[in-house]
Amino acid sequence: MTMVLVLAISSLVAWLYLLIAHHRFWRADQRLEAAKALDHWPHITAIIPARNEAESIARCLTGLLEQTYQGQFDLVLVDDNSSDDTKAIAQQTAMEHGAEDRLTIVSAPPLAAGWTGKLWALSHGVAAAGKKADFLWLTDADALHGPDVLAQLVSKTQTDGVDLASLMIRLRTKSLWERWIVPAFIFFFQMLYPFPAINDPRKKHAGAAGGCILVRRDRLEAAGGIAAIRTALIDDCSLARKIQDAGGRLWLGLAKDSYSLRGSDGLMPLWVMVKRTAFTQLHYSTLLLLATLLGLSLVFLVPPALTVVAIVTGQWSLAGIAGLAWLLMTIAYAPTLRDYGQSPIKGLFLPIIAALYTAMTLHSAIDHWRGKGSHWKGRDYSADGETTRTGT
Repeated sequence: MTMVLVLAISSLVAWLYLLIAHHRFWRADQRLEAAKALDHWPHITAIIPARNEAESIARCLTGLLEQTYQGQFDLVLVDDNSSDDTKAIAQQTAMEHGAEDRLTIVSAPPLAAGWTGKLWALSHGVAAAGKKADFLWLTDADALHGPDVLAQLVSKTQTDGVDLASLMIRLRTKSLWERWIVPAFIFFFQMLYPFPAINDPRKKHAGAAGGCILVRRDRLEAAGGIAAIRTALIDDCSLARKIQDAGGRLWLGLAKDSYSLRGSDGLMPLWVMVKRTAFTQLHYSTLLLLATLLGLSLVFLVPPALTVVAIVTGQWSLAGIAGLAWLLMTIAYAPTLRDYGQSPIKGLFLPIIAALYTAMTLHSAIDHWRGKGSHWKGRDYSADGETTRTGT
């Protein structure tokens, strides 16, 4: 048996495993159900960290203030040293909805050393919320939630005993690069954090999506609060792990009516988004990096490459094995593509997108080795995720 044939068979076995045994992540079927009638609707406080979000904050707050939630619901907006009109627009939006008494705006102090910016702001939002709320809804200032989202999230927590419920909000897919890169990002995220496994209390998988997290306040406190993850760049999954370790139950699903208002018209913003945390996800391990690069190549690049080579050289058995692996890849990707309104045929080109993600991961590692950190929201972070400029 030649090495090429071994590679083809290995790739086929990998895809059979991913389709059959890897928690059926690819089905993309973890969704919120319609809210059930509850005897008691708990008190919810939304925490919205905002830094220079003048373009999106009005739509974000409008979506929150128009929730159909039947229980007590208030909001805390943390103005994280914005240099634009974020705060003024937030105040005006609350006035337009007659909700000045429901919105509290607090200003975060200058960023302290040893904290990431978002978590610093969240910690002050949680402090401002106090102990009145039963649950805290952590959401981004560039997220737009449909009117029934909060009721559905609360219903999930109350009926299933969930302590942290999270939604992967729908990312924008208007530009050419977004249409190609974003569905693959969602697919890879589900592969890395299989939603059905996270939602099964018998398993120890942990994950969350930071744009929309509803967490039981007392469980968050038991897990050490936001301070317990203060240096985490991948803060959502780090929080989920802390909640689970504290005995909490998790649920993660795909959003139907929650959207990101942030867009990326070119490749570079998307590249930077992935590169920023790719090597962090691998715990800065060179060994894990090599394993990841080899794994990505075997699973995504080998099938199409060997299929084409085998057809050109007339090696039909090899072409059949590699082609079947490529077909299974396309089948696995189809539900995510359909969810984003795209043709399943685009799944044939997933290897090209996977090659880009492989390059992004390698770029992330190279930046780390060079001591080059990341830049986000006007702040610089070291290669280890520490804030290197803390003035604001």
